[in-house]
Amino acid sequence: MAKIESFEKYSKEYDEWFIKNRDIYLAELNAIKSLISSDKFGVEIGVGSGRFALPLGIKIGVDPSKKMAELSRNRGIQVYKAVAEQLPFNDETFDFILMVTTICFVDDLVKSFKEAYRVLKTDGFIIVGFVDKESELGKQYQLKKEESKFYRNATLYSVKETIALLRETNFTDVVIKQTVFPGQTDKIGLIEDGYGVGSFVIIKAIKATDITES
Repeated sequence: MAKIESFEKYSKEYDEWFIKNRDIYLAELNAIKSLISSDKFGVEIGVGSGRFALPLGIKIGVDPSKKMAELSRNRGIQVYKAVAEQLPFNDETFDFILMVTTICFVDDLVKSFKEAYRVLKTDGFIIVGFVDKESELGKQYQLKKEESKFYRNATLYSVKETIALLRETNFTDVVIKQTVFPGQTDKIGLIEDGYGVGSFVIIKAIKATDITES
């Protein structure tokens, strides 16, 4: 069952986070933007309030929360009420799929990645943005999990775990970016390759087409 209760109840508070934490938001947005060209046709799964889709030129989104979908629609995004494990699209529809702070809220991440693979065109790609479980911020979230409105029911993943699941579902050619460096004021807005220092990680992976059936 989709973890939407907190998003239904606190949708306005969720959306206001992006205003109150503008530096973090812009760092995450710019890191994602560096991996997407403007001529690609994409969809955001877990579109939320549309804070990423809108500036990235993504016109279609998916979200199971009615309240969050309303916020996105108010920003001009066409939102389908659905879950990541069962996308309402035909095979090979999109050039790319974006999932930002979504993987920790899905019920079945393998099935979600398989659905992403299905609706991607040949040579399409997925971009997954998330708080690394092994980062400083990820560890703080886990320690204070029960106190959080949104992360109480979340399952955080490490970079290695996420890459392993992407490869298991036939994604390849992984590229990794990191940003958000807590306590390092000289790195505000900085985007670096790799992972292990930044708390917010973005993984881009290509849909593999040379799959050998077992």
